[in-house]
Amino acid sequence: MKELTRSIWPPALADPSGLRASGALAANTSGADRAHGRGQTMIIDKGLGRYAFADLMETAGDYVDCVKIGFGTAPLSKTELLLFKIEQAKLRGLLIMPGGTLLEAAIRQELVTEFFDSVCKLGFNAIEVSDGTIELNRGLRTALIQEGIRNGLQVVTEYGKKLTGSLVDASELADTAETDLAAGAKYVTVEARESGVGVGLFDDKGNCREDMLDGICRFVPDPGRLMWEAPLKHQQVLLLQTFGPGVHLGNIPPGDALALETMRRGLRSDTFGFGHAADHRKQIEYMI
Repeated sequence: MKELTRSIWPPALADPSGLRASGALAANTSGADRAHGRGQTMIIDKGLGRYAFADLMETAGDYVDCVKIGFGTAPLSKTELLLFKIEQAKLRGLLIMPGGTLLEAAIRQELVTEFFDSVCKLGFNAIEVSDGTIELNRGLRTALIQEGIRNGLQVVTEYGKKLTGSLVDASELADTAETDLAAGAKYVTVEARESGVGVGLFDDKGNCREDMLDGICRFVPDPGRLMWEAPLKHQQVLLLQTFGPGVHLGNIPPGDALALETMRRGLRSDTFGFGHAADHRKQIEYMI
């Protein structure tokens, strides 16, 4: 019955784009294999319970790549529940990490060593290094990335401030991304908060500042190493239309994970053109 369930739909109907079906891998697939050749989807968990998280893994776990336990919610969660989430995510080959704000709090409280000890004891396999709320000098930022790697963790960094009205400086983003990636970061996330409104790439209505996006594309030599926080559907559509199905998107609400995957595959009207190779070839070449 399990094999029948997987094969009953024609492959071309499950993935009209022809680019994603191989990415919907089995639960025991390693993170490295899972990440190969597919745009990453990072979910933000702001307080899911056990059953809600289990439902997320059952319904969309094959189409999620990273779970972020949002901002500073990890130490406020029941340890048993946190361990359950970490175990379930890792069983499916996902990255799971506490939010970057928690590490910022650890820096402010001079508890960085204790932070890493807790992250490792709990079994997280990734961390986020950010300075959305505090000021973080370049030397310490690099040291935190390298400390994460020494502890066997994947490191995702974040560029941008959380203060309403903060903008993206394309040149500064390019410099930060280059140095973060050289230090060992896996991706560099462009800040948009969990609201996607009034911060970074998006204005106070959540619409993209397209001139800013164009500037980023000019300054950043490899936008394929950027992950764009895009919690709102129209933001996801714009970035998919700009970069193609392989764009990395973060801060996706758990309930939107499956819907986002349909857009990546051309199974929703917003990106229906992805179902025809000629329509998305230009976007793929743009990314390369």
